[in-house]
Amino acid sequence: GYTMVYGVLEFINFAHSEIFAAGAFIGVELLIALEMFGVISIENSLLSAYFWLIVAILAGMLVAGLLAISVERVAYRPLRGAPRLVPLISAIGVSFFLQDAIRLIESLTTGQFHRIIPTFGNFDERLTFGEIPIGESAIILGIQVKSIIVIFAAVLMLVGLNYLVNATKVGRAIRAVAQDRATASLMGIDVNRIISLTFLIGGALGGAAGVLYALKFTRIDPFVGFFPGLKAFTAAVLGGIGNLTGALLGGIILGMLETFAGTYMSAFTMGAAGAEYKDIFAFAILILVLIFRPHGLMGENVSQKA
Repeated sequence: GYTMVYGVLEFINFAHSEIFAAGAFIGVELLIALEMFGVISIENSLLSAYFWLIVAILAGMLVAGLLAISVERVAYRPLRGAPRLVPLISAIGVSFFLQDAIRLIESLTTGQFHRIIPTFGNFDERLTFGEIPIGESAIILGIQVKSIIVIFAAVLMLVGLNYLVNATKVGRAIRAVAQDRATASLMGIDVNRIISLTFLIGGALGGAAGVLYALKFTRIDPFVGFFPGLKAFTAAVLGGIGNLTGALLGGIILGMLETFAGTYMSAFTMGAAGAEYKDIFAFAILILVLIFRPHGLMGENVSQKA
């Protein structure tokens, strides 16, 4: 989502974090309603559980995509052509507004700011595939079903997005607008429509990520998008802002480094720092990348204009 918007407008949509949170709340509230009516439960069959999870993800994508279009139309389009700092400040303002809007809606409808996704299907089960003997005990190797779902969904969205951008007429229009808006307009492309479509796609991806985040970590609140948003921005910069595959690569690398830090930091610091310090890795990596390789690992496709 960050990369899509940056590729077209060349500014960071910091309100994307709250679009992510809105998608998460829509998906979770839908699943909570389904649980209240007895549609979903722990006894759900595998097919039924996956069906309702997909419905929740699609609902989150739809609302988050429409919200992103609204944000672009109200907060960004009137500022198009202004100095880059101006829409950045507007994005931060929209971010705070959406946080409080989510809090207001939740207080009026449920009276709760923290929502927990219902337990249904077999998503919490752990699939084991071996063990490592250590003395008289052994470490069992395995992965949760919901972690596999997150990985599969991320790869599926990346493949679909790459196909859309690189192999379709709409994708060519998006790339044309990203390269030169004025010339694209002269070629008959509706620039405003393409920019709105870009926000729709980016917002929908954020909404899907929000529901998947809720599935993985179970609990959400109106501020749930803050740290994932910062880390997503770091991942995009690490992989090469403007490069779709680089964004996913940056996310994988950042996640692995954070996991490594959370596991071994206590041992390396003789107990002085524990797993709670792993989040500083994201920002330390961001600083190092900006200093030594500002174009990221895979770089940005920069076109030369004549």
